[in-house]
Amino acid sequence: MAKKILIISNGSTFMVEAIEKNLIGVGFEVVKSEPKIKDLKEKLDDAEIVLVYLGDYVEDAKEAFVYLKDICIEQDKSLNIIGDATEVADLNRVAPQGTIDNIFSRPLDVKMLAEAMVEVGMNSDENSKKYSILLVDDDPTYLKLVKVWLSKKYRVTIVNSGMQAITYIAKNTPDLIMLDYEMPVTSGPQVLEMIRSETATANIPVIFLTGKGDKESVTKVLDLKPQGYILKTAGKIKLMSQIDGFFENLSNKQ
Repeated sequence: MAKKILIISNGSTFMVEAIEKNLIGVGFEVVKSEPKIKDLKEKLDDAEIVLVYLGDYVEDAKEAFVYLKDICIEQDKSLNIIGDATEVADLNRVAPQGTIDNIFSRPLDVKMLAEAMVEVGMNSDENSKKYSILLVDDDPTYLKLVKVWLSKKYRVTIVNSGMQAITYIAKNTPDLIMLDYEMPVTSGPQVLEMIRSETATANIPVIFLTGKGDKESVTKVLDLKPQGYILKTAGKIKLMSQIDGFFENLSNKQ
């Protein structure tokens, strides 16, 4: 099945059409979108790779690019940009460079671009072989930090509420859910109860994230019988060690 790539541009130009033609020629299924939130919501979810053709419209489409950046981070999509230095600088105000996989300058060699996107697609295939983790926490700073730590070894999707987690696992089955214990509206324990109550999701492993390490708090966490817990105060080395250990044990059982 052809890999789907979403081209975002402000209208169609000769160059955008040439890019589309070359991408189709190397085996991609191409979908096009305007830089508008409504259009992105309809077309972004199914695309594995995003290619944005920038222009002088970046400032006017700022909200759409914030939405695009957030979805690419949450769903681990590859975000790629075509533009000059000024356009890229304008975009970086809402989508920092660390969220962008590749930047292509103009004038553009469309054949080289198509080859580069094939390589991105191959990397995506390789990433699909990694274990997948759903990270659930209402603290966006913590979410993004832990995603950066884990993404080098695992496929990580982030959501910031319990109900978003339930919505996600209705369509996807991660290999592990890392679940914040204390969240507003729908708490970690409530989410775990909903997960365990459905046959399709009951066996998804859950590790709680908790900010409290005292005996009473830890006992409450363990009484819910998760696969483990991680203190939020744990640094990168300890957190990675626990997650690596979990997946090593999982592999040994398979």
